[in-house]
Amino acid sequence: MISILQTKTKHSNHGSKSNRTLDSLSRNKTKFDMSADENYFINRLRLEKNRAQRSGSALSILLLKLKKPINNNAANIREILRVVESKIRETDIAGYVDPTTIGVLLPYTDEKGAKRSAEKLIKSFINPQFSISASIYPDEIFESLTQNGFVSPEVSEHMLEDSPRHPLLKLHIKRVIDVIGSLIGLITLSPIMLFAAILVKTGSPGPVIFKQIRLGHKGKPFEFYKFRSMYTDSNDQIHRDYVSKLIGGNDTAINNGDAETPLYKISSDPRVTPIGEFIRKTSIDELPQLYNVLIGDMSLVGPRPPLPYEAEEYQPWHLKRILEMKPGITGLWQVEGRSSVQFDDAVRMDVRYIQTWTLMLDIKILVKTVKEVLACRGAV
Repeated sequence: MISILQTKTKHSNHGSKSNRTLDSLSRNKTKFDMSADENYFINRLRLEKNRAQRSGSALSILLLKLKKPINNNAANIREILRVVESKIRETDIAGYVDPTTIGVLLPYTDEKGAKRSAEKLIKSFINPQFSISASIYPDEIFESLTQNGFVSPEVSEHMLEDSPRHPLLKLHIKRVIDVIGSLIGLITLSPIMLFAAILVKTGSPGPVIFKQIRLGHKGKPFEFYKFRSMYTDSNDQIHRDYVSKLIGGNDTAINNGDAETPLYKISSDPRVTPIGEFIRKTSIDELPQLYNVLIGDMSLVGPRPPLPYEAEEYQPWHLKRILEMKPGITGLWQVEGRSSVQFDDAVRMDVRYIQTWTLMLDIKILVKTVKEVLACRGAV
């Protein structure tokens, strides 16, 4: 988060841009009824969100929030809005989100542009006392604001900042857990892995282990291992087409469930062998990734590593899932969404995991993973 502290401001003329009942607020300084202004901003947010959704154009939002109570919040936030409106573009939209928060909508603005706008606003204040956070559509912050009219406490905002500075000691502990956990897994699950290897080898010609290039931490390619579940020399065009529709948001074309219980996965894939269907459904095909964890390419828990051609379809904000933490065998998406969530929601879960990561969260995800695997729910 870009944090800034307070409210001595460089005064500037507000001008005609304050057409959101701000004049009436200025005339009545003893009373601060912001309901009309809040409705204005949320309504404009809904319109801009719909436009961005239809056109595929970029949309960003900045939130300026007072960090602590001030004697006269109303006067201070009015003055902050005056300065903000004097610094933004004519096409940008500023208004009240709640009595302690100002929102700024930035149409046709990507992550880099939003960061530049945030930095410009910071420089407009001498000693500010509020924090600035930025999010890019489609981010959970937009859904929370448009549906609820406020930012839900459980929403994890995607801040425009450097990678989260997780304590180094905790990261070392995570690595120790990965090494110990992968060793235990490889030893205790070796009978199942041996049985699976025999099934794969006798079920169809080809190697037992399927090797594939995936993108790991900071986009570094690595060799990813699974038990082979497809016929050898299968054409990947089916998956490429599926990925393009999934990431592009063409959900109806890939939903093999229904509106209430969607299922976003390839149905009746002709590339998959009969044995492959079994080991996929039971997630046994994923077990060789314990070796990826052991050698340090992956973690037991983390975002899912994409294929290079998947990453080519990513929007800029999607890249957060591979830039900021080592990928994992399982993760928040696997235990909360699996094949029933849209791609953007899956990425949001991965990013939320990155932003809120703790060792205890890893343990909870591992426990939930065991339950999901035993239930064979939504395995892909």
